[in-house]
Amino acid sequence: MSTATRKPQVSAIVPAYNSACYIGQAVESILNQTYPDCEIIVVDDGSTDDTRSVLQPYCSRIRYIYQENQGVAAARNRGIQEARGELIAFLDHDDFFLPDKLAAQVASFEAQPQLGIVHSGWRRVDWRGEPLGDVEPWQKAPNLDLEDWVRWKPILLSAMMVRREWLERVGGLDTRFQQVCDLDLALRLTLMGCQSTWLHQITVCYREHDRNESRKTPLQAQESWTVLDNFFALPQIPQPIRQLESHYRYYTLVWSAWRLYHTGYISEMVPYLEKSLSYTPYSLTKTVSDWLKSFMRYTSECGGELDVFSLSNSRQWQQLMNYLLKF
Repeated sequence: MSTATRKPQVSAIVPAYNSACYIGQAVESILNQTYPDCEIIVVDDGSTDDTRSVLQPYCSRIRYIYQENQGVAAARNRGIQEARGELIAFLDHDDFFLPDKLAAQVASFEAQPQLGIVHSGWRRVDWRGEPLGDVEPWQKAPNLDLEDWVRWKPILLSAMMVRREWLERVGGLDTRFQQVCDLDLALRLTLMGCQSTWLHQITVCYREHDRNESRKTPLQAQESWTVLDNFFALPQIPQPIRQLESHYRYYTLVWSAWRLYHTGYISEMVPYLEKSLSYTPYSLTKTVSDWLKSFMRYTSECGGELDVFSLSNSRQWQQLMNYLLKF
């Protein structure tokens, strides 16, 4: 087959850490793809459980790399360094692809060669893999341009495919971040001119369980703020984005506050809402109303319903309302 007509090879990178429970299903979901030209790279980031032995039956069909524990960003970077594919698909060890994931995203790249990122929707599943609900981020962020990335942060690396040349140009993921290295990557890529588009399709299942790294929400909230600090410190930020910096910071603080509340860190929620008062575009009364509306919307997007009575009658919320009386 000539180079001109050859389909791009995909490298699927799976960072693994103590992932014996789920890594088999992750690997199987790549092996069962309808797109055949894919190499699988599993980077074991210092697992101390049975991850290696679970992967043993796949040894002839995957590239297994072991390294001392350095964090998920370093594991992904190692995978990028080892990859031979033109396109990179990331898959967290506890998630799994739907069968047409790679084929559909490769087709998007072939149809639009200028693209650097093809993003898609995802299905939330429980620890057993049973569906909880579908997430279609393009409903809120239809353009997936720099403004959408900064405002909405519609990030799930397992739902994305990225041209390797862009990952190399940007220098890979920032290993200083444990929770938001994916968001930081998307912002840096887009700012460099990397074009993104949506594939309006659910392509991956995101597993929610009590050991999710994403449940480390205090660190996630802290790192999200640092990413914004780093982003807005750059001199090349377009002026329309810079003019809305306060708005973006407000949205980030409210979203972080909701994440903290949603995962049981209600006391940690309070400082983020207090800090949002320095950036709110609304009056004090409308700001409080917006907090509640935002909490209800985010909870609904996760398939739940906010217990407004429980929140508003909590000790922490009452203390927050007393704090607002000073304004």
